Amino acid sequence: MRIVTDTAGLKALIGELEGAPYLALDTEFLRDQTYWPKLCLIQVASPTAAAIIDPLAGGIDLKPFYELLKKPNIVKVFHAARQDIEIFQQQGGVIPNPLFDTQVAAMVCGYGDAASYETLARRIAGVEIDKSSRFTDWSRRPLSSKQLEYAIGDVTHLRKIYEVLDAELKKTHREAWIADEISALQSPELYAMNPANAWKRLKARTSSKRFIALLAAIAEWREREAQTRDIPRGRVLKDEAILEIAAHPPESADAIERIRAIPKGFANSRLGKTLMEAIEVGRHAQPPEGIEPEKPRRKREPSQATIDLLKTLLRLRAEDANVAPRLIANADDIESLAAAEDEGVAALHGWRAEVFGNDAQALRKGELGIALSKGKAVVVKLDGVDKA
Repeated sequence: MRIVTDTAGLKALIGELEGAPYLALDTEFLRDQTYWPKLCLIQVASPTAAAIIDPLAGGIDLKPFYELLKKPNIVKVFHAARQDIEIFQQQGGVIPNPLFDTQVAAMVCGYGDAASYETLARRIAGVEIDKSSRFTDWSRRPLSSKQLEYAIGDVTHLRKIYEVLDAELKKTHREAWIADEISALQSPELYAMNPANAWKRLKARTSSKRFIALLAAIAEWREREAQTRDIPRGRVLKDEAILEIAAHPPESADAIERIRAIPKGFANSRLGKTLMEAIEVGRHAQPPEGIEPEKPRRKREPSQATIDLLKTLLRLRAEDANVAPRLIANADDIESLAAAEDEGVAALHGWRAEVFGNDAQALRKGELGIALSKGKAVVVKLDGVDKA
């Protein structure tokens, strides 16, 4: 097994890889005790080579690797790419392009909503993945042979998975069907760690401007503390504590101590004092930009029966097309269609309309129905002729 531990070895590896049509990529990292992920391994495989790069090896410079990720002639292949891309963007300042995510591709190739790597390895590559090494400490050296075999398997089997899924997409002319999801994974905003935007992560139950202003100030304070100290957000202050403080801002340190999610003694610590300062800032702040306006009440609320019929139609058409339903339409799409409020519904455009959206409108108009045939639900025209 090839393990790269110095810059010279990395440059030699890059020289072998830069002419490849694609690279299968994966990482191993730790972040349970830190804010910033600690990159422990990079695994890479071309059609003819495979190697493990050790980012923790003393003196190794990863710049040649990050430059490789920019090469426009090489497809960068991941499974469930978001966390890997987050690390490469934060540490190397690069978002791989062009990009292929096998989990996304599997959704339009008949493997379900969120097929795991293990599932695809078994069904496509014909191998069983031993997951016992997944949650080991990847920062400890030396790594065991079992750990290394597990790590390299994440890219060697990915080659076969990619080749099969890519061929299926081209055969069915469905490359464009995953374009939106791939583009979303390449958006820099997805990986931005701006403390001023930290409030967006929290599930606020109200859009009250006073509440949001306080929430934003406190969330920004926590994010800065977590980043500066390199500890998980929850180690600074838990989400439920932030939401409670924003809803009922305490007037004093003693009042902070009475909040159930606040640790004893917190109010008199340095963090407690800076928290009070953040609360005071939030009291006088304007709410941040980016607050989503409350959705206007629908002109007419759809019946549950209509929603259920559309969900059934979605499931049937997704089965016919061998596509994961959630890639076609989400719950809000279904409710909008049921209420005949079509503006902005993604399911009514492009390939989604061909697979489902056009039929959804026809069902709503009474031009299609759902019936039972030999014990199975089927889509029919109202004259009883099966729709092709």
